[in-house]
Amino acid sequence: MSRPSHRWLVAGLLALSLLYAWWFRDDAYRVAAMLVFALPPLLMAALVWRGHRLAPLLAGVLALIWFSHGVLVAWVRPDERAQALAAIALSVLVVLAASIPGLRARFTSKRT
Repeated sequence: MSRPSHRWLVAGLLALSLLYAWWFRDDAYRVAAMLVFALPPLLMAALVWRGHRLAPLLAGVLALIWFSHGVLVAWVRPDERAQALAAIALSVLVVLAASIPGLRARFTSKRT
């Protein structure tokens, strides 16, 4: 994990996992919430850390789902808006960090 974008990606995924673990700590279905919300970003962080080739792509795709969930919760549950906005910000960070290597490769000029 030598790329700075991968470090940001791992940091964002870990923060998202911690946010979801804290957010659903008192939920009636805590185990299910942890399996659905807190575990996937934790697993993605581990895969990115180990250098799995497709992990950044999969993390970016999952982050789009987390983003959508955050927007929905922020819209319909005002008492959970702060957590939802944090999830939105972290999911945007994950998408950007996962996209940086591809964007850099696409838009850097190659001088031969």
